[in-house]
Amino acid sequence: MKIIWSPLSIERTANIAEYIALDNPEIANEWIDKLFHFVEKLTNFPKRGRIVAEINDENIRELIFGNYRIIYQLQKNQISIMTIRHTKQILPESDI
Repeated sequence: MKIIWSPLSIERTANIAEYIALDNPEIANEWIDKLFHFVEKLTNFPKRGRIVAEINDENIRELIFGNYRIIYQLQKNQISIMTIRHTKQILPESDI
């Protein structure tokens, strides 16, 4: 399966990395590498994530990566990464 990152998910990833880089740019780059490697595992196990409780749709799932929720949607031939949110943040409908 192919993984597609939405503009919102790319923006959020960049914002998180920029914030981490304020303390340590090297750690920010490592975080990005680990994030993409973690998400790539979905190509073999697309249902690996749990169903997002706020949505309760079998095709909208999430992975927990450190303090972040990676929200994705299963589609016929692809996985769409919709957004990334801190686990303490409320998931707004506009992100889905």
